[in-house]
Amino acid sequence: MIRALGVLLVLPALTPAETRVHVWTKHEITLTAANQYRNPYTEVEVWVDLTGPGFARRVYGFWDGGQTFRVRVLATAPGRWSWSSGANRNDPGLRGRRGSFTATAWSEPEKEANACRRGMLRPTSNGHAFEYADGTPCFLLADTWWATPTFRFRWYDDDNPRPIGPEAGFKDYVRLRRRQGYNGIALLAAFPAWNNDGKPDTIRLDDAGHTVVRAAWRKPGAKTAKEMHNEGGRPFLFPGKVPGYEDVFPDVERINPAYFQHLDKKIDYLNENGFTPFIEVARRDLSQAWKKFYPWPDSYARYIQYVFSRYQANHCLFSPIHFDTHAQSIPSREYNLPANLVIDRYGPPPFGTLVSTNAGPSTLLNFGGPEEAKWLTFHQIGNWREHEHYWYLTEIFRSMPPRPALNGEPYYAGYYNLNEQYKLGAEGGSATDDLYCRSGMYGSFLSGGFAGHIYGAEGIWGADIEPEARVRMWEAFGWNSGAQMRHLRTFALSGGLRYRDLIPEPDIVTPNKSGPARGYRGWAFAARTREKDFVLAYFEEDCPRAVVRALRLNASYRARWFDPRTGEWRAAGSGVLTADAVGRIPLPEFPAAGDWGLSLVLQQ
Repeated sequence: MIRALGVLLVLPALTPAETRVHVWTKHEITLTAANQYRNPYTEVEVWVDLTGPGFARRVYGFWDGGQTFRVRVLATAPGRWSWSSGANRNDPGLRGRRGSFTATAWSEPEKEANACRRGMLRPTSNGHAFEYADGTPCFLLADTWWATPTFRFRWYDDDNPRPIGPEAGFKDYVRLRRRQGYNGIALLAAFPAWNNDGKPDTIRLDDAGHTVVRAAWRKPGAKTAKEMHNEGGRPFLFPGKVPGYEDVFPDVERINPAYFQHLDKKIDYLNENGFTPFIEVARRDLSQAWKKFYPWPDSYARYIQYVFSRYQANHCLFSPIHFDTHAQSIPSREYNLPANLVIDRYGPPPFGTLVSTNAGPSTLLNFGGPEEAKWLTFHQIGNWREHEHYWYLTEIFRSMPPRPALNGEPYYAGYYNLNEQYKLGAEGGSATDDLYCRSGMYGSFLSGGFAGHIYGAEGIWGADIEPEARVRMWEAFGWNSGAQMRHLRTFALSGGLRYRDLIPEPDIVTPNKSGPARGYRGWAFAARTREKDFVLAYFEEDCPRAVVRALRLNASYRARWFDPRTGEWRAAGSGVLTADAVGRIPLPEFPAAGDWGLSLVLQQ
């Protein structure tokens, strides 16, 4: 109120302009608790009931340190959105708050500049591939950066480019991969027990349930775990509750929000550059101690939900566990209990985020179908590397209901003689190493991995920066095997959207298994449409001249070879090949030695 000339003037209340956001963009709601809590992470749950055009759901939030709680939401359609807050505690700072915002659509040029503006990934109508929420196809090409949250992928607040080398930062690596056609990375949200402090790097239980120590991710000659903190510290607080190892295994009931605040910046930057991160909440080597010494499954379900709620309004993919192998882990299906509990208690991710996990050999085999793993909405294979294992994608393709699938951990570039255990690989950066990576790319795709592919390389997957490392990660970023990933998308989309209709059919090529099962040479892979009007095939190096069979009788096909080294096409023979009276086409000789792709398109 203002008094002037003895007259009381009452000014009208000023209504602040309503917040305006774009669709499919994170909008953060901050709630400040009025009460004090001993452990807000375990004691307090907050949420908002969010309504908007075609949407009405409860969206859960998370504790972010001190008295601060956040709920991250987004608009899935243009229009007015409103929310009201709630909590499991009678706290006036958390309950009964209200707000609204207005969402506007992105223009088509804006969506062209950043595909994340098209909405979350979802399965295509036939269930076998990815597309964005607006129906635009997405063929995922991702890299394996497990240690993304840590200091190993250095964060600079400025946007100054730095050469790929010891001073390169996270943003430099994102810019490099973006230029090379990538649109995703795979990362682990946390390595709770890992620290280069002279202590063992994981806790394992023996058959009698006694605590024993064993290394989980160790290079030859290393004595302890790799250090995996960031500027915010480590993901959980110490001391922990594992007897005798209180300073090794943290208290997973006391989370450190500052660690995840640092990760937030990297996830946001990825989305700003059109990348979809695949976020796995933790690695299987912590599961035995977590289950024995903390409330299971509730404690682990709480952590899954913490990560999911923190990044639910980012454009990403989720995973409740990194299950690359059975070693140092509880049995795979025991993870279904906490992961299903998240779905039962909080519902599926509110904005449609798809959920899978890195699995050796496959999510279908390890976790089962939807009756067992209700959390699982797309499939993966991984960490069983040679070409005989691509078949697990074919088994997934044949399973019901149909789900998108990809190879999440194929042959890693430069992966050989690691700990004297793997001798089938090749020197990173060599032509042979490039060849083996291409086997993983094209063989997996044609075996049913129509959602895309995730590349990995020594030095990068382990974020090796130590002077004594055999390969440091900035060196591996320069290998051609990573740059050639873009050609897989060229091959897959050569028939437009028809790749989504392909059916894995390796036996239409004969012979197709002329090399050893454990290797990357001499095998052929193929897929065709049900109508037999589109065929893609890939021949590893050392494949003999082959016949393609089971085509349309006496039909003519446009035939082209594909060079996976350059992404270039060239005519196969005369460029038009005709099937005989029983549907066979003897292929011409390969254009040169090496591996080759093939496309056959029916001529009308």
